[in-house]
Amino acid sequence: MGRGEGQAEDRFEEYVQRLGEASGHADRREPLRAYLTGLLLSGERKSVEPMAARIEPRRVGARHQSMHHFVAKAPWEDQAVLSAARDYALSQLERHAPVAAWIVDDTGIPKKGKHSVGVARQYCGALGKQDNCQIAVTVSLANSTMSVPCAWRLYLPEEWAADRKRRKAADIPCEVRFQKKWQIALEEIDRLVADDLPRAPVVADAGYGSATEFRDGVVARGFSYAVGIMKETTVWSAGSGPLTPAQWGARSPTAKRLRRSPHQRPLSVLEVARQLTESAWKLLRWREGTRGTMQSRFAFARVRPAHRDHLRSTPRAEEWLVIEWPKGESEPTKYWLSTAPVTAPAEDLIRLIKLRWRIERDYEEMKDELGLDHYEGRGWRGFHHHGVLCMAAYAFLAAERARLSPPEPLAFLRAPRLPKGFRPRGAALAS
Repeated sequence: MGRGEGQAEDRFEEYVQRLGEASGHADRREPLRAYLTGLLLSGERKSVEPMAARIEPRRVGARHQSMHHFVAKAPWEDQAVLSAARDYALSQLERHAPVAAWIVDDTGIPKKGKHSVGVARQYCGALGKQDNCQIAVTVSLANSTMSVPCAWRLYLPEEWAADRKRRKAADIPCEVRFQKKWQIALEEIDRLVADDLPRAPVVADAGYGSATEFRDGVVARGFSYAVGIMKETTVWSAGSGPLTPAQWGARSPTAKRLRRSPHQRPLSVLEVARQLTESAWKLLRWREGTRGTMQSRFAFARVRPAHRDHLRSTPRAEEWLVIEWPKGESEPTKYWLSTAPVTAPAEDLIRLIKLRWRIERDYEEMKDELGLDHYEGRGWRGFHHHGVLCMAAYAFLAAERARLSPPEPLAFLRAPRLPKGFRPRGAALAS
């Protein structure tokens, strides 16, 4: 074993010790180490039994039972373990650059059956269509070098939340109720704020940014944001705005509300984009990708969001509307609202908005390499435990990569030699 490899193994053992302490009981450290090792070892399936076979092929049954109990039944706090993993990786992230963004996202896990907790027919980003899946809301802290997963919470569809029989079968805690994804995201942000993590702008796609309540909630918590919106979102462009409250007497219930008229109304952001002159568009680059420089055409305008402002007495504050309209497209492809300062350089704002690519890559790797979507259990606890352990495995990988002279990633983790004649359960018989 080389020196770098030995140091990495020592760090892994220290990491397992740290997570073991967070799990709350000394006898959980050994199955924790086994589970993390199973996730980090190569192999097509990262459900419990195939991992047990790779870790201890001579005692698959006993190892499988231990690991299954640990992930599906043992009452350790997934938030405590994820916090320990998060802090470990953040110490490496901040060596390179400060946290640049809190990135809110969700990830879909396709499922064929209907009994796994939270499964419903809904939009699944992994498939790009409506289908049976589970959806987890996530928050990651990121900079241009790396990102660290910090929150993992199942979105429980309304049909599940109201079904006592299914709740009982999946052992869903009684305090869990139906919440929209943006509501879950705000609760997870509150949890991270309570841990006193370094503040940075909140970045999210249109699934969150289109909810005015989400944007208001982010601002109320003292954050700025740069979030996607739909093309139908309405705004007041520069030089326009709602009419002032009518002067109909102090007793009028509408005397304090803003007004609109047929001649003075907000525009959709698509309409704003179509009214911009050619000189408003700039070709901007934001990073170097595997296929070369990432660049596109953008425009920036100061606007006021118009959502239900007829119920307000004062207009909303101005913020940035950012529009992406690549050459050759018939209309813009993406829109964002941002409360970044008026003086924010356009290049910095685009780099912030586009930082979401890192999270998409993270979850692709966690699924393809660490088995984030391989869990076969049906219960609430197991779903969250498995997801958090995948994030913990990823956090260790990310920290190793962030070191100045990283060793060959996890070369010290090797599966034991298989016994003669060993055949995994379910494998085809030799012909």
